[in-house]
Amino acid sequence: MAIVFALLCLVFAAGNDLLFKFYARKKRSKGYFAAIVGLVWLLVTVWLPMAPESNWRMTLIWGAISGFFSITANLLLLEAMERLGAGLCSTVYRLNLVPVVIGAALLLNESLSLMQWIGVALATAAVLAFLPRGDKAGKFVLGGFLMVLIAAFLRAGMGLSYRFGFLNGADRNMVVVVNSLFWILGGVLFAVFREKQSLKDQPHIWRYGGLSGLLVAGIVFTMAAALQYGEASIVLPIAQMSFLLTFGCSALFLHEKMTKSVWVGIVCGVGAVLLLSI
Repeated sequence: MAIVFALLCLVFAAGNDLLFKFYARKKRSKGYFAAIVGLVWLLVTVWLPMAPESNWRMTLIWGAISGFFSITANLLLLEAMERLGAGLCSTVYRLNLVPVVIGAALLLNESLSLMQWIGVALATAAVLAFLPRGDKAGKFVLGGFLMVLIAAFLRAGMGLSYRFGFLNGADRNMVVVVNSLFWILGGVLFAVFREKQSLKDQPHIWRYGGLSGLLVAGIVFTMAAALQYGEASIVLPIAQMSFLLTFGCSALFLHEKMTKSVWVGIVCGVGAVLLLSI
């Protein structure tokens, strides 16, 4: 069952990445989109029980910290999707495992194995392979690449803050609920003060946002189920491989080009995820 849930998580993650790309192709409010995702996320998760031994204070603190990292990372990912291909963004974003393992070593005194260091090197090679060059390396494209890199680091910050929070008594279910509140608030603030747009002028936004919210909820639940029934070293690499499905679908439906450097980046990315998950 663990493998089935991990594969479902992979499908949901790839579907959400593609949905992000389809939405970001046109000039639409990314802030209100994120807020709707957060609203659906909240409605799905608010009913989850809180463990009686959990610490409310730690739950709110680490839920807020991880929520800030989460909404900021995803807004940057949406901005990057407007400028770059879905497969490239998805792969670089999934390589957040690099700052996670390095951060765990520095902040949590967790040791890195030789295989994990090789994984870090492969992840670096993957990022370099995807780096725009030549005629395509304009400011607009390079700016998008920088955005998705920063998004990956912020996503790593979310993962590390989860780890810190859970070690200090934060409730797993309620941290996720607090995260959804940050998506709602952060999305609205971004739309009002950064984009200066009105929700009334956003065609199809409820359709896109609602579907993405359901996919995000699916990712959360299937990942939790996979970790409940299987070992993290097995299920996490499977779930993180969603960028392979994203690449395939983006090439099929969005006609994104698969160049030699892209293939090199994919191979290095796969190796990095496998080795970093050991």
